[in-house]
Amino acid sequence: MDLIKQGIEKGLISFDDDKKYITYLHQNKRRNYEKPEEKVQAETYCALILEYGYPKHRVQCFVTVPMGVDRKEADIVVYNDDACQEPHILVECKKEDISEPEFKEAINQAYSYAFAMARDIKWVWVTSKIKNTFFQVDKNKQSREIETDIPAYGVDRIAPYKFVKGADTQVRKQGQQKFSELQIVSEDELTRRFKQAHNALWGGGQLNPSEAFDELDKLIFCKIWDERKPRKIDTPYDFQIIKEQGVGKTPQEVEADALKKTNAKLFERITELYEEGRKKDPEVFRDNIRLTPERARTIVEYLQDINLNKTDLDSKGRAFETFMDSFFRGSFGQYFTPRPIVKFIVDVLPITHDSLVLDTSCGSGGFLLHALEKVRQEASEFYEPTSTEHWKHWHEFAEKKLYGIEINEQISRAAKMNMIIHDDGHTNVITADGLLTDTRLQAISKNLGFQYGRFDFIITNPPFGSAVKLTEQAYLQTYSFGQKDTTWLDLKNSGVKNRDTQSTEVLFIEQCHQFLTEGGYLAIVIPDGVLTNSSLQYVRDQIEDWYRIVAVVSLPQTAFTHTGAGVKSSVLFLRKNSAKTTEKLQTLKRQLQDAIKRENRYQVESASIEKTKKHVLDNAIGAEFSGDLKEFKKTEQYKQWKSEKTAEFTEQLNELKERLEEMYMQRKQGALPDYSIFMAIAEDIGYDATNKPTGTNELEVIGAELARFIREEVSHESI
Repeated sequence: MDLIKQGIEKGLISFDDDKKYITYLHQNKRRNYEKPEEKVQAETYCALILEYGYPKHRVQCFVTVPMGVDRKEADIVVYNDDACQEPHILVECKKEDISEPEFKEAINQAYSYAFAMARDIKWVWVTSKIKNTFFQVDKNKQSREIETDIPAYGVDRIAPYKFVKGADTQVRKQGQQKFSELQIVSEDELTRRFKQAHNALWGGGQLNPSEAFDELDKLIFCKIWDERKPRKIDTPYDFQIIKEQGVGKTPQEVEADALKKTNAKLFERITELYEEGRKKDPEVFRDNIRLTPERARTIVEYLQDINLNKTDLDSKGRAFETFMDSFFRGSFGQYFTPRPIVKFIVDVLPITHDSLVLDTSCGSGGFLLHALEKVRQEASEFYEPTSTEHWKHWHEFAEKKLYGIEINEQISRAAKMNMIIHDDGHTNVITADGLLTDTRLQAISKNLGFQYGRFDFIITNPPFGSAVKLTEQAYLQTYSFGQKDTTWLDLKNSGVKNRDTQSTEVLFIEQCHQFLTEGGYLAIVIPDGVLTNSSLQYVRDQIEDWYRIVAVVSLPQTAFTHTGAGVKSSVLFLRKNSAKTTEKLQTLKRQLQDAIKRENRYQVESASIEKTKKHVLDNAIGAEFSGDLKEFKKTEQYKQWKSEKTAEFTEQLNELKERLEEMYMQRKQGALPDYSIFMAIAEDIGYDATNKPTGTNELEVIGAELARFIREEVSHESI
């Protein structure tokens, strides 16, 4: 039960019917609960009484503090006596989303209130709920000393740490400090903590947002590793601030020395956690933590009291994704596939815990995580959610069946952290160029799982618009799409030539074909040009040979606008043909092409056009000139006339080729095996060009129909 509910039950607070106003019953003071600061103050007030054990009549809210001629108001003051004349603790409450500079200013404000009060105050607590700072103050010495907590009622001294394993199961004796166990937090609060911690790192300009994201990832990794470490009951956690004693000639020197030593020891413990984790998962982070001890402490203050491992998997996963998605849409929009599209693709495909799944351009890991979520839902159909069998069902899939490749090292780390937050699946996410051969990928990653012909499903959104150049990547010549073959109407038989460049989206279609097992499914987001441009007919022809085309779902023009991409795209669903079927299709096509050439006497007609052209050009037939033919051929007039005539004959030959191509396309439909293709146009997919929700998502209806189509028709077909 949360503190607010307990406070209501214990008669500490009450609310009006619409919960707009809160009343602190002991003082009969009514305040506006819609103010963010008031929510924090209400919880803190209840905590002082219910958790720290102070008598409610000694805890006063809204205490007047004289500041010269002005009158200020301290949020909460806890007194040592029933008459509330001897102040003991002063509490300053701030809204949860307060910035780091604002929080530091709040500390100074609370400190000034403490020194302005008529009687001595010994303790100061500044809180925004998601961040807490504690001080022991001495007005006579003009000093303040950072502590790890405030004392509970009846406690004189506190330990140098606060968070201890199993603290919630221990009974505290009178006068003994009550330690705290790590707490489970809501999705919203966890999202705020991630964002606040990130903002605290880059807000001062010392790190850019990208660097701050990277460093926060590392400390979250340390936090998770610390929670998973085996430790005995009553043992303090390492990922927390543990106070060190300072030395010096003045109170200020003692305070400064204690802070420096505390931060240094904290950073030492974090570094040890980081190195322990890296020994097990060396591919997650390759470089060291690049924060100062002071900035590392800032992050620890936001995360030290929460339990990431025990926080609900869905909640912590969505919290990290929400935080990560907002970052990706800003700095790395090209690596982010909107969730409605990801969910649509994964929901449509018959992925199970036995499936091997790959994303060749995994970005932040969205496709992999939704595949994992699908298998977790499958586990719930067979086992109780809390059972060992349920955990094994989805965890083995995460550990052994999910694979991802991401070329950008920072984004790859983010994907791995995303998987770790979701309780694993990061083992088979590697940093590499997804267009490298499988043997090269295995050599780079030391992971033999990246084998051609192995995967049941590939779900991916490859990078658009960039080109692979032969001069930069020699592997281009190993791709069929990296070579330019002669067309079936080429009589010169000029042979295969290497292309100088090829677009990445086209190459990934071939790479995915190589990774898929026969009968495996590919769902790929591609620009519409691949489906419509006449210059890419050779790509469509090859797709027709390699795959059974399952579906084409057109996305709206604005599908990727908010991520920084404006290319009109579609989702192409394909099923890999067997090698036998591909060979059969290619043979049928060659036979049909040969038949059309014979029936239309193509070789004779082409030769006739060439013969006529030669005769006309050699004799300048139709050219207007006077005098000797040989002399005329030396003139610019002849060269221009020859160029025009050559173009006319080329057009004749092209018209012949176009007629035969059209004939081929028409007759091919009857010659090749016939099957149904699911076609759909989605105009509203749940968000607009600015990523604002629209309230309608046509992909849900389309997805249900497409899933049925695959389940009832496609999956039963022979390959």
